[in-house]
Amino acid sequence: MTAIKESSTIQENKQYALEKCPVTYVMEKIGGYWKPIIIYHLSGGSKRYSELKRAIPAVTEKMLIQHLKQLEADNLVIREAKPVVPPYVTYRLSNAGNGLMPVIEAMATWAFKDKENGFTQSSQNHE
Repeated sequence: MTAIKESSTIQENKQYALEKCPVTYVMEKIGGYWKPIIIYHLSGGSKRYSELKRAIPAVTEKMLIQHLKQLEADNLVIREAKPVVPPYVTYRLSNAGNGLMPVIEAMATWAFKDKENGFTQSSQNHE
């Protein structure tokens, strides 16, 4: 990858946005398509990698691994390697990750309402 020049205008603008807009900060942590979905699935408790993969069948292995590593680096997810035979890894939300649950729950609530309203509106339009 190309090294980012720290004094670039883009980096200055990004830093300004992070300082002035709390939504920018949140999106920096959980932005992208898969991260909120992973957090949602971990809200019920710790899961092994294979359980996450089954719960989110549309995600590729590369993307799931990449986003789990990013969530771990941002201290939102805790990765625990279990020293048993055969060894396995579990993922769970950290305290900071659990702090995001009201945001994730609000997204889920909105989705259910919007899906319901969308169905009702589209069926009303056809009458």
